[in-house]
Amino acid sequence: PKPKSKPRRPALAAGSSLPAPVICYRVRKVNSACLFVCFYYMFYHLAKTQTDFLKVQRPSCDDLGVFLLSLQKCGFLELYSWQRQRKTKQEFCLHDGPPYANGDPHVGHALNKILKDITNRFYVMRGYKVHYVPGWDCHGLPIELKALSEVKGAENLSPMEIRQRAREFAEKAIEKQKSAFIRWGVMADWANCYRTFDPKYEANQLRVFYKMYDKGFIYQDYKPVFWSPSAKTALAEAELEYNEQHVSRSVYMKFPLLKSPPKLTSMIDGSSPASVLVWTTQPWTVPANQAVCYMPDSTYSVVKCTTTGEYFILAADRVESTAAVLDTQFEVLSTCKGVDLADGSCAHPTIPGRVSPLLPANHVTMAKGTGLVHTAPAHGMEDYSVASHHQLPTDCLVDEGGFFTEAAGPELQNKNVLEEGNEAVIQMLQAAGSLLKEEKYVHSYPYDWRTKKPMIIRASKQWFVNTASVKAAAQEVLKKVKVVPTSAVNRMLEMLDRRTFWCISRQRCWGVPIPVFYRKNTGECLINSETITDVIKIVEQQGTDAWWTLPIEQLLSKEAVAKAGGHDVLDYVKGRDVLDIWFDSGTSWAHVLEGSEQRADTYLEGKDQLGGWFQSSLLTSVAARKKAPYKTLVVHGFTLGEKGEKMSKSIGNVVDPDVVINGGEDHTRDPPYGADVLRWWVAESNVFTEVLVGPVVLNAARDDINKLRNTLRFMLGNMAGFNPETDSIPASEMYIVDQYMLHLLQGYGSKVTEAYKEYDYSKVVRLLQAFCSRNLSNFYFSIIKDRLYCEEEKDPKRRSCQTVLAEALDVVVRSFAPILPHLAEEVFQHLPYKKEGVFRTGWINANSAWKKPGIEEAIEGACAMRDSFLGSISGKNALEYEVIIVIEPGLLFELMEALQAEETSSVSQLNEIMMASQTTLLSELPKETPTDANIIKGTFLINLEGGDIREESSYKVIALPVAKAKCPRCRRYTSNSASTPCPRCLKVMAGKGSV
Repeated sequence: PKPKSKPRRPALAAGSSLPAPVICYRVRKVNSACLFVCFYYMFYHLAKTQTDFLKVQRPSCDDLGVFLLSLQKCGFLELYSWQRQRKTKQEFCLHDGPPYANGDPHVGHALNKILKDITNRFYVMRGYKVHYVPGWDCHGLPIELKALSEVKGAENLSPMEIRQRAREFAEKAIEKQKSAFIRWGVMADWANCYRTFDPKYEANQLRVFYKMYDKGFIYQDYKPVFWSPSAKTALAEAELEYNEQHVSRSVYMKFPLLKSPPKLTSMIDGSSPASVLVWTTQPWTVPANQAVCYMPDSTYSVVKCTTTGEYFILAADRVESTAAVLDTQFEVLSTCKGVDLADGSCAHPTIPGRVSPLLPANHVTMAKGTGLVHTAPAHGMEDYSVASHHQLPTDCLVDEGGFFTEAAGPELQNKNVLEEGNEAVIQMLQAAGSLLKEEKYVHSYPYDWRTKKPMIIRASKQWFVNTASVKAAAQEVLKKVKVVPTSAVNRMLEMLDRRTFWCISRQRCWGVPIPVFYRKNTGECLINSETITDVIKIVEQQGTDAWWTLPIEQLLSKEAVAKAGGHDVLDYVKGRDVLDIWFDSGTSWAHVLEGSEQRADTYLEGKDQLGGWFQSSLLTSVAARKKAPYKTLVVHGFTLGEKGEKMSKSIGNVVDPDVVINGGEDHTRDPPYGADVLRWWVAESNVFTEVLVGPVVLNAARDDINKLRNTLRFMLGNMAGFNPETDSIPASEMYIVDQYMLHLLQGYGSKVTEAYKEYDYSKVVRLLQAFCSRNLSNFYFSIIKDRLYCEEEKDPKRRSCQTVLAEALDVVVRSFAPILPHLAEEVFQHLPYKKEGVFRTGWINANSAWKKPGIEEAIEGACAMRDSFLGSISGKNALEYEVIIVIEPGLLFELMEALQAEETSSVSQLNEIMMASQTTLLSELPKETPTDANIIKGTFLINLEGGDIREESSYKVIALPVAKAKCPRCRRYTSNSASTPCPRCLKVMAGKGSV
């Protein structure tokens, strides 16, 4: 009889549109007999055919309510606080790199946060007390710009108005991101996160700043830095992005010789004008020129232009290419070494009376240009070094907005150096007769990564970390850190090697102020232990707003001024610079990490952090206390579209995690996949390269979880009436195939554990899928159905495979629990014999006694013969055949005898594996073998004791149609009559007291 009542949709896992294993029926006004019939039909149908008659449905409010109750029941949301209260000495700390609080959660956040959560859940299950404090990076220009983007007259706002708006914007972004992270199942104490604008965080940051200043690692200097005219602030190299298609207006120009190098006087007779040829992609820097540099070891040529008769000096390697660009021909008169250019000088091409000496420099290259480099100390790092060595002026003629100052002259004043200012300089070169050629040049050029506008290099007074003095120690410390993947450590070491200084001052107001006071009349800075102590006390209580709101008398004490040799507090002013946000986040270890060590077990972030947070954390920690803040670095790739392309709204391939979980407006186009599908995508991806995501990838992830749920449903469906504590069968009394499955379970558990330890979650997924598909579904489940469905309920043979199913279910669920926590908890809630949640009951408990060397040979030998048998009857029902196995006497025969003691059997362990109705085991072919019988021959190699025992045995397999009738109960062809159950079934039915 079929149930007349309509099935009610089951409760769903968080973020899942797949049905739960438990089936609920709403029954109205039915008597107990009817109710019994309904449930008997359901479970009989499930056990006998394993047909999934539950349809996949989108969860309704009713279903989600049921699920929320189930979450509460298993303590899912309280897991973090529960595990923090455990009494254990084992601790695992994963320090959360703070995401930037300037927008909605995106798929990159999902990749990072889910990877961290998988890691933390694994360690919770292994008995560790996990320390994980989520945080946010809250200061900086992107937040400031977004907060002010919709404000009219934003340029007229006071610093405190800007700070207030920026803070409110960051707080809203944090709440959005936090809600998403919780929805993704990320385990944390969400009531106690860290934010870089928290007063205590800011105070700790200032303590680290002063430690580094006191040790000489932080200093103030006037030097060229990367400058963003669009943001009016200095930037560090890590805040740049390079536009490979930037177009510059490059020029070839001549610097007339004023004084010939002594060694070239004889080559240049003075009858024709002589000049050095120079090429630059930044004509606007020419007014700041102070020298022309050459490479001492390179070869230079004195050439005569066949068109004008002028003499030029340029690198010998660049003569032909330069002549081609200038559309002329050069006659080489002589050559010389770069050192022969010493003591020569040139006239500045646009400023009458200014002399530009010829100077040696090692940064000159021959790859492009003329081999002679125009040198503007205020606009180039190497140029500045040359100027410092030769005591040349380093005056900057460009203001904070990228406009020429009054010092540049009336023709250039107030012109934008990247636009009309550049054009004006080119016109000046042309008017002076110094311009030989102008052309467009496409090359890689630095842009501000926030405003997406071009950068310039501009000399200004800034605060720096002297990385040159700390990077050697940082590199040595880094070599002792475990880095996953190992290739990433070399990239980070190379980045450190190239970094000579780190500009940490920014000319903004939304940030932590650099706690320095300046003397009004001299500009001399004041910072000492007294001044910093006073400021930190105030910041700890009021936050850094106090720097802008309090008068200087409350920030700077008379005692501190007196100690510095000053007389009056009012002789000083507060500094207006704030700290780089990389310094903000880079000092998070000082606030978040606990204990005297203040060292995390793991930092886990994207590969961009090799030059960002990983590096700033390392530099500040090594400078302040001579050690790294982490023991392990895990580096993952970026997310891309499923074809490997960058995500873009214009392309339409942006993946929104919220749409992935809840679906879009059109569910046929954007179906609701659920949080566990999102988590599965993260886990199955090779995160150490670029991670692809899109509809095809997500559909595949959903299908994978659906297959997993079907495997779990089979095991759960066969747990009814079984209690492992009272009904389990000892391993020694089990069927050999059951012992074999425990053996495989032990190996599976070990491999999965190692993969988790190595942060290789894609390997975990591969191991899980292989075990569930190959070992469970395709092999074990297919051969034990007869025992499960046809043996007496409490028969030891049935209990034996139930014992294995219980162990397999436990191991499998625990193995994927860190990846799919919602599904894992759902399964555990529906176990008939276990009430406590999966995360509170520990990691995989695979008994080492399950590992039995040699057992594989028995089962795999039988499986080899089964494959031969099934191959010989391809496409036909194996139960319609009896199989004869002939093995020559030896070790293989003895192993098969352990599976079937009698010669012929329909209920032996060997017959179960063969899946036939009857199996006969012989040592030689029977005489009555039909002449037309299909005899399949094969060999099997037995390898035991690590190779000490090796024996290759041959076997023959014969499949013959069975002569008996089909049993109406077990469907094997073992009955004497089609209307009568077989002897085994009759015995079972008699034992149950029914026919």
